[in-house]
Amino acid sequence: MLGALGAVRLARAQGVRDAVLYKNPQCGCCEDYAAYLRRNGFRVKVVATHDLDAIKTQNHVPERLNGCHTTLVDGYVVEGHVPVASIERLLRQRPRIRGISLPGMPQGSPGMTGVKKEPFHIYEIDTHSSAEPRVYAIE
Repeated sequence: MLGALGAVRLARAQGVRDAVLYKNPQCGCCEDYAAYLRRNGFRVKVVATHDLDAIKTQNHVPERLNGCHTTLVDGYVVEGHVPVASIERLLRQRPRIRGISLPGMPQGSPGMTGVKKEPFHIYEIDTHSSAEPRVYAIE
């Protein structure tokens, strides 16, 4: 039987990334986002919580960058319905930031219904939460 570290190494060798997605228990779009991540090679554990604000606070997500749910992936926080291309870039480049965010619940974003009306602005979640958010990617 593999230990936790061995399982993580095996998952990485197989190209699978582990993610933990924290969501409101009644939210369906969060389940759709988890399914989107799974289709794109992530092994996702979904944790329903009535205290999502505490998860965001623990992970230093500024209120202005709050999204629908909070996902933890390989030492980073991914806030909201961030497209997988930006997550893969984050994990590949490993910048010195806390994570990335697509604030709100933009129509047409992964896991959301509707048609994308304009490019998504994905922001850095900086190590200095008081700093003005910088754009990480536009998709």
